[in-house]
Formats: sequence, C-alpha cells, structure tokens
Amino acid sequence: MNENALTPATNSNWWRGGVIYQIYPRSYGDSNGDGIGDLPGITARLDYVASLGVDAIWLSPFFKSPMKDFGYDVSDYCDVDPMFGTLDDFRALLDKAHRLGLKVMIDQVLSHTSDVHPWFVESRSSRDNAKADWYVWADAKDDGTPPNNWLSIFGGSAWQWDTRRRQYYLHNFLASQPDLNFHNKAVQDALLTTVKFWLDLGVDGYRLDTANFYFHSQSLKDNPPRGMPQGEDPAVNSVNPYAWQWHHYDKSQPENLAFLRRLRTLLNAYPDTTMVGEIGDDDGLARVAEYTSGGDKLHMAYCFDLLGGVHDAPGLHAIFSRFHSLGGDSWPSWALSNHDCVRVGSRWRGADTPVALKRLGGALQLALMGSPCLYQGDELGLPEADIAFEDLQDPYGITMWPDFKGRDGCRTPMPWSAQAPHAGFGTPAATAPWLPVAQPHLALAVDQQEGDPASVLSTYRRLLHWRKQQPALLHGAETLLPVHPQVLGLVREAPQQKLLALFNFSDAPASLPLPAGWEAARIVQQSEPTEAVRLEGTTVQLPAWSGVFLTV
Repeated sequence: MNENALTPATNSNWWRGGVIYQIYPRSYGDSNGDGIGDLPGITARLDYVASLGVDAIWLSPFFKSPMKDFGYDVSDYCDVDPMFGTLDDFRALLDKAHRLGLKVMIDQVLSHTSDVHPWFVESRSSRDNAKADWYVWADAKDDGTPPNNWLSIFGGSAWQWDTRRRQYYLHNFLASQPDLNFHNKAVQDALLTTVKFWLDLGVDGYRLDTANFYFHSQSLKDNPPRGMPQGEDPAVNSVNPYAWQWHHYDKSQPENLAFLRRLRTLLNAYPDTTMVGEIGDDDGLARVAEYTSGGDKLHMAYCFDLLGGVHDAPGLHAIFSRFHSLGGDSWPSWALSNHDCVRVGSRWRGADTPVALKRLGGALQLALMGSPCLYQGDELGLPEADIAFEDLQDPYGITMWPDFKGRDGCRTPMPWSAQAPHAGFGTPAATAPWLPVAQPHLALAVDQQEGDPASVLSTYRRLLHWRKQQPALLHGAETLLPVHPQVLGLVREAPQQKLLALFNFSDAPASLPLPAGWEAARIVQQSEPTEAVRLEGTTVQLPAWSGVFLTV
C-alpha cells in the first residue's frame, strides 16, 4: 500500500489520558450457553462498562484461530472465529459501544501467525514458493542442532524443525506460532492491509501484541548469557530460563522503528484512532520511551515494570523516576494487571491483600501521567484464581507446572451474580465455563458490590468519574516528590489545575509534611470511601494503605 497517498485525518487525542478497559472475550459473557464467552455476551454487558466511567475497551483477539494460544495464533486476520460470533456480531458490538460513548480497540497479533494460516502452509511447502521467505527460516548447524541459542518464552528452543523444507523456523512463543519475516516488505504490506480492514469497519484503535518482536537480527547471532535475574520475578525465572539471556538479537531491532512509522501513517488517515503497544524487553521502560516519542510511531505503550511484585513506595518511585529520565515527549499506558500476569489483587500481598491496598492501587493508576489500562475484574478487587492441574487450559502453565501455573488464574469468568449458575457468566442452563468460576470471586460479584459505597467497585466508579473532571490528571505534567520510605508523592499540573497526590504504600500510618507551596492545601479526593486521611496544620496523616489528592 502507498502510505504517501494517505491524507492525514484530524485526531482529538482522546487517548491521551483516556482510560482503557481490557476485556478477555472468552471470559466476559457467554450468550449462547456453550461455556465460552463471545461478542454478543460482551455487547450485553457494555452498559456496565460504560457505567464505570472508562473511555475505551480493548478486546483480546477474536479472529479465526485454532486456539492453541486462545486467539493469539491467528489463522485469518479478517474474520471472526465462529466461537465468538460473526462479523455482524462485531458490527453490533461496535455500534452499541459507540452509542454509549465507548471507543473500541482490538488486539492485533502481527509478529506471528498460526501454523495453519494459509501464508505459513504455503511457506513451509517448499524453499522456492511465492511465500518461501514470509517466515523466518534457517538451516541447521552441521550437527543438526538449531541455528542459535534463542529461546521460546513458552519453554525450550525458539526453533522448530520442519521436515518439508529440512529447515528450522523461528517461533518466539508456541511451535504452532511461527514468526513472520518483517525484513520482507511484502509481509509488512499484507499485514497493513489487514489492519486497514478493521479501520474501515470503524474500530478506534489497536493494542499491538508483542510490538517489539516484529524484527529479528538477520545475523542470527547467539544472545549473550545473563544468568538467572535475582531481583525481578525469581519465582518465574527459576523455572523458565528465557530471562537468562540478554535479548540483543531476537527482538527490539532498530528496523522495528520504520515499521511502526508505517503503522502510524496508516492510522493517521483515520480520525481519532490510536495504538498502544505491548513491550517485553530487557529494558521495557526505555523501549516504551523510544517507541512513543516523536509523534510518529506508537501513540502509547506499556511494559511489565508495574506488572511484577513491586508495591512499596521506594520501588514504585524508582520505576517512575526511571521513566521520567527517559520520557521526553513519550506517553505511557500504565497497567497493574492484564491477561498475562497474576492479578494485582493477589500479586502484591498474596491471598490476604487488604481491600484498602486494592483501592490504593486503583487510585495510583488513575493519578499517573499516561493512559491507564484496567483489566476486567480489577474494579471488583478479584484475587488470582487457584486452578487445579486437571482444569488448566494454558499451554504455558501446563509446560511449567507445578512451580508456575501459567495464565489461567487471571482469565477465569467474570463474576456477575453470586447466586446465579456459574456466577451469571452464561445462560441458566449453560455448559460449564471453559475455566471454572473461582469460589472466592462469588462474594465479590458485581451484584454484591453494586450500591455498596464501601466496595472496591464503588471506589473505582467514584474515582473514574471524578478523574474525568480533573484536567491535571487528564493532561497535566508530572513531578515526583523526593523518595520516601512509606509514601509515594507526585504533583500533576495543568494550566487550569494543580493536584498533589500522596499514597501510603505501607502497613503502618505515615506522617508527611506538605511540600513548600502547599501549606494551604485542602483534600479533594481520597482512595477510601470514608474520610481517613487527615490534615493537621501543614502535616498530612495517612493511615496504612491510604491515598489522597489535594489542591491549593
């Protein structure tokens, strides 16, 4: 396609500070009783989503797929898998969302396809067919072993032997997810055509899966050794050696930037559209800054720095100050949970995470400069579900069992009604859901929290609707207060407003003098539903796990 012929459209920049709500389609609502969530099931729940006060929804993949990785192995980029419905069902969802004032972003998996995608079927058929170099193929070493030491995130070598071509192909994920060869411009053109298909249907943007994985180094050099990282997530790293390498050659290549510019040029031709990229990198914050700077690549991006276990004030301060040192004009999307990691309701303090800390996490997320991305169920304070081995569906968890259980625990059905069969996920006579409803989730179901001002759901609603009226939180600059052992503090400032946000990330009360210039501050909002934070002269008294917003 000819990007030079595209006419730039106007853009309201709604995404800049807008709140995105991620929906995992398999687990949101089952309209036909087959045990699997679908597009009509989502459409039926959009009034609830709109009531939260979010600006957009992100739908995880619903394209045609053999579902080896639950839709992240695409076999047809331009159609809906019958499991989820039809293109008309998607049009109906899009129409209702827009009538409710919600933008719709869809998950585009560009780095790899399913091994049953027609492109790969043709590519693997011979070494001289028309798509022979649409995927990453390489000869074996003289001893028959793979071309280099690159590893799959899901375990083992990133290379799979193919008997048809007598070559290895690259797969950064499952062997059934071969990587496309982005060094071939025809591959880029074909993918951009699929992106255009959904833009023409009216989607408002994309979440780009593994956005730094598109290119590999054609040198095929070995990644250098790193050893097992000790300070990140040792529970995962001890069972999966993927992080034991520095990933210098298998991802985050400089050629990626030019393709991101091609994507941005395409989206610029459609009014009010946006992209958020997923970044998995040795230095995720640096890649976020690089990929979102300059206004010509991604609009925003997120990495995994907030998706780990750090929840103390000094650790959080280090993350945000690191980003500030890199940021420039870049724009982050801060997430605390998603479909790939343990829910924040368990990750920070285990099964006994205080409700106040769950509220505090939401308040922090909505205070940060950037575009918050909430994951379905976090507004309920859901903990991670404990899935028995016989109920596991995730191939990652099955491979790494028992010390790493994979991603099923954050993907269980959304609990709508505590007393309804399967928590209201499907029709009364529905088949059991594809993953069991977690029993601890029943007491936290939507119908149990609606109308309760002390519930986590009510806190999220209150803060989300309040945030919409705060220009400092939507568009303001951000300044961190000096590091403190208990309290993370930051100032958000726009021409119309200035806010001071303080968050006590400890299990003990904290006393903090107001910064210079804030001596006359007054409290305007806090994370707790009842007054908990106190101003005593020019000192703020914060109970354990409490947060507050002040203005002058």
